[in-house]
Amino acid sequence: MYILRPDIAEDEVNKHIEKYNKLLEKMGGKILDSQMRGKRRLAYTIAKNREGIYVQLSHQGDGQHIEKIEKAMRLSEDVIRYMTIKQEGPLPTPKPKIKPSENPNNQESDKSENESSSTVTSEEDNSKNSPDKSDSDKSDK
Repeated sequence: MYILRPDIAEDEVNKHIEKYNKLLEKMGGKILDSQMRGKRRLAYTIAKNREGIYVQLSHQGDGQHIEKIEKAMRLSEDVIRYMTIKQEGPLPTPKPKIKPSENPNNQESDKSENESSSTVTSEEDNSKNSPDKSDSDKSDK
C-alpha cells in the first residue's frame, strides 16, 4: 500500500499506478490486484499533508523486486508514505472486471435476489431463537 499526495490530478494518479505495476512486472513480480482506494484523511500530518490518496497493490513474487519498488517510491516526491507487508496464508484473488456485455439490469436483479435470501436467513435465525426462549420459559416454571 502506498499513499500519494492529495493535490495531484487523477490522471497523474493513474500514471503512478501504471508505473509501479509495470516496474513490478519488469522485475518478475505478478500483479494480483491494484486498487485506488481514494482520498482519505490521514491520522496525522505527513509532509504537511492532512489527506492522501491511498493505493493498494497486491502482488506475488520472490521478494527480490520489493527493494527496487520501495526505492522508486522513496525517490518519488508524489509518494508520501508506503508500506510493504508479507501476507501469510491464502493470497487475494483478483477481482473480475465487469464485461461490457453485462447490463446493469441483470446486476440489479442479482442484488434483489441476494437481499431476499438474507431476509429468509434472518427469519430462520429468529425462528431458531423462538424455541430457545420457550425452553427457557419452561425451565423457569
